[in-house]
Amino acid sequence: MLRHALVHGASRIPGLKRLPVLKLLAIGEIAVLAHRHVRQLGPGEARRLVDLLRKARGRPRNLSEPERQELARIVQKLEPRAFAGDAADKLSPVPLPGRLKYGPKRR
Repeated sequence: MLRHALVHGASRIPGLKRLPVLKLLAIGEIAVLAHRHVRQLGPGEARRLVDLLRKARGRPRNLSEPERQELARIVQKLEPRAFAGDAADKLSPVPLPGRLKYGPKRR
């Protein structure tokens, strides 16, 4: 019954039948990680991040200098290095060293 439900559900989403299950699991793991990092922002910051990204349209020069600084501050709160390290750790068959995930030890 579960198999039938999965096959029927997959038939409604184009291209989903061609994706292996392991890739779907990896995508799901990364989505959960991304959600955890985005929750670190307040509701106003998340909305402002989307506004700045829309305004920039992929080009930093579309933002004023104060807006670029604000964008950098918001992105810094998302901890991109930790996100990348956690994602690599989830997808890696062996545990990654902490220095790869969090950077070198501070002195």
